[in-house]
Amino acid sequence: MIKNRLFVLLLLALVSIEVTAQLGAPDGEWPSYGGDLGHTRYSALDQIDASNFKELEVAWIFDAASFGPSPEYRFQSTPLMVNGKIYTTAGSRRAVVSLDAETGEILWMFSLDEGERGQYAPRQLSGRGLAYWTNESTNEERIIYVTPGYQMIALDASTGSQVASFGEDGIVDLKQNADQQIDLITGEIGLHSTPIVANDVVIIGAAHRTGGNPRSRENVKGYVRGFNVHTGERLWIFHTIPMPGEYGNESWLNESSLYTGNTGVWAQISVDLELETVYLPVEAATGDYYGAYRPGDNLFSESLVAVDLNTGERKWHYQLVHHGIWDHDIPCAPILADVVIDGRLRKIVAQPTKQAYLYVFDRLTGEPIWPIEERPVEIGDVPGEWYSPTQPYPTKPPAYDRQGVSEADLIDFTPELRAKAIELASWHKMGPIFTPPVVSNIDGPLGTLMAPATGGGTNWPGGSYDPETNILYVVSNSSVTSLAVVPPYSGQSDMAYIQGNALSGPRTSGGAGSSAGGGRTEFTAAQRERPVSSRGAPPRNLLVDRLPLLKPPYGRLTAIDLRRGDILWQVPHGQTPDRIANHPALSDLDISRTGQGASVGTLVTKTMVIAGEAELTTDNNGSRRAMLRAYDKSTGIEIGAVRMPAPQTGSPMTYMVNGTQYIVVAVSGTGVSGRLVAFRL
Repeated sequence: MIKNRLFVLLLLALVSIEVTAQLGAPDGEWPSYGGDLGHTRYSALDQIDASNFKELEVAWIFDAASFGPSPEYRFQSTPLMVNGKIYTTAGSRRAVVSLDAETGEILWMFSLDEGERGQYAPRQLSGRGLAYWTNESTNEERIIYVTPGYQMIALDASTGSQVASFGEDGIVDLKQNADQQIDLITGEIGLHSTPIVANDVVIIGAAHRTGGNPRSRENVKGYVRGFNVHTGERLWIFHTIPMPGEYGNESWLNESSLYTGNTGVWAQISVDLELETVYLPVEAATGDYYGAYRPGDNLFSESLVAVDLNTGERKWHYQLVHHGIWDHDIPCAPILADVVIDGRLRKIVAQPTKQAYLYVFDRLTGEPIWPIEERPVEIGDVPGEWYSPTQPYPTKPPAYDRQGVSEADLIDFTPELRAKAIELASWHKMGPIFTPPVVSNIDGPLGTLMAPATGGGTNWPGGSYDPETNILYVVSNSSVTSLAVVPPYSGQSDMAYIQGNALSGPRTSGGAGSSAGGGRTEFTAAQRERPVSSRGAPPRNLLVDRLPLLKPPYGRLTAIDLRRGDILWQVPHGQTPDRIANHPALSDLDISRTGQGASVGTLVTKTMVIAGEAELTTDNNGSRRAMLRAYDKSTGIEIGAVRMPAPQTGSPMTYMVNGTQYIVVAVSGTGVSGRLVAFRL
């Protein structure tokens, strides 16, 4: 009996050691976009805690307005901090800047003017950051990033000068050696996300024009490549649309793999160094809502794919959406974690999604940790469209935001508003998640109400993970849009598809946090005018007296226990927007915090989880402000907030220099140019 107890204690001790060996950002630094290669966005720093968070003050501000010809843009960078130096992209031309981590002083700057190539780029402006690499034996340090025009550049981290031995004088043209012909000036491919470097391999994804408005059924393919960090030589390529004879090509019927494009990896990529495995979150194929010209399941679109770090060969994959027609791109980094589940240590990968599902797999085998069931879904009636009869449904964890739309989801602040919401919704088709788009009809349905909309639940900021408690945190956007296809008009050969109200013109508003417009913008004169049906004039948008169609909350912060696959807690994130708090129809009501309809990045430290607001609200003194908020990790109770000069548009990070902890976040918008704001006690 004593021997058995000793064995159990020893086993528990070993398990504890293995689990806590994954500690997020190391040594008080922040050396990669996600803090570590598994994108935990976690730091063990604890100088800033619940007792003093509200006492934070601005230590320094870096203003990126002068780094490019356009001063105002959405600044999405997450900076790195290594050896007391900050590295960030900045400005509308995506310059690279090094700063003193203690004072914010500029140490060096590099910028490449790409001329026409940059002007034609589908993914412009500052991007989301860059990558750092070092050779400890030679003390060599490099910064690697991708320009708007899709060129990879290696810089000396000490001086900002180009590394002559990398590519051609520090530059690798990513439009070349790509297993396809891409015009060097106008080819529609680029990258907003950062490279990731692991074991001297640089992995580069691809992004395109938004899939909601492709120019045709043909497009550039978003292949993923690995490069030698020393020389820039291409080591491998993974065809996200398989070539003839490759695994998965059979899922593209009628040889549609030959001309279909997109299916890139525009989100952040994660790596397990021990397993030498790269995890690729793959987006949708051309186009997002209409797939008649790409019949079949369409591997590896909307799939999580694990490939070998050294060769790029596929190890396993799991397709989250078959033949997507909802723009359910996998938008953010897979999160790697080691968790004891049912008494067994599991190496897992957890993928937040636009669907507000967290898909969780064994990262060695691709086996779902909890069952994912193939369930029948509605087959639509769009002429020529191909439909998958089933879609995957995770059984655990439960969805962490609203999915699908029914009358129960509609606004109900007052009986009058409720009646108007029901009338507006009656013009559209409602149903659960994976309800297909319809052909728009002037008498209804105008389209299919889809929730979350294409910008939510979770978008590119992704989630974060606490390796000490095995809790994953994610902000989501509860939003709605209407999807429809419209018949071709004179001179147009294909069905068109539209996001938003199909009969209201090229740009319309959806519900709170929904994407506005998108889809095709070519309309006849008759379509530009407001048509009248036998029911009267159809609604122009998805607002009820300027209020969201759906009831709150509009933004959530959710804590998910990865040991059990349960939601631990969930709270609205963000103050109630002014357009709701100050609405005359609600003046007599006590409206509790609704949260804000946006997906923002989170940061987890030893003491708290942190996320900023995505829009300005008015305080009791009449001042407009956006807040950086901190929550208790165990309960979700807010424990402090500090004012930011503009809404959060990047994701927060933290580091320590000379005994002082800093929190840095990118902000922009509402008349404020892109800025990094550093807080300290």
